[in-house]
Amino acid sequence: MVESIARVRHIRVTPQKARRVIELIRGKQAHEALAILKFAPQAASEPVYKLVASAIANARVKADSTNSFLDERDLYVSRVFVDEGTTLKRFQPRAQGRAFRINKRTSHITVVLATPDEAEAAATSKKASN
Repeated sequence: MVESIARVRHIRVTPQKARRVIELIRGKQAHEALAILKFAPQAASEPVYKLVASAIANARVKADSTNSFLDERDLYVSRVFVDEGTTLKRFQPRAQGRAFRINKRTSHITVVLATPDEAEAAATSKKASN
């Protein structure tokens, strides 16, 4: 019954490239997601790996504070999404006094881990409200 959230903001990875990486882990077990990210060749896989590891640690701390039992093998990636962050605008000099604009995009990445019983409780409360 633990749901943990980990968030990283203003990471220097374009949202489009980060979304390619998070599609690999959506819905997977947390430790399986870590194994996938460890060997993924994309540059965005390293910050996402650290984020999933942080979410596992957050779940452990949350379970300890509520004195509840947590089996880390039960955690799975219930939600993961990438939002666009601020864009750093830079200029590259070009021929004949012109300037070429370079957009350095950033991302906000959010990972939510949950246990299966947490997901069932959320689904039943959603059905009851409808």
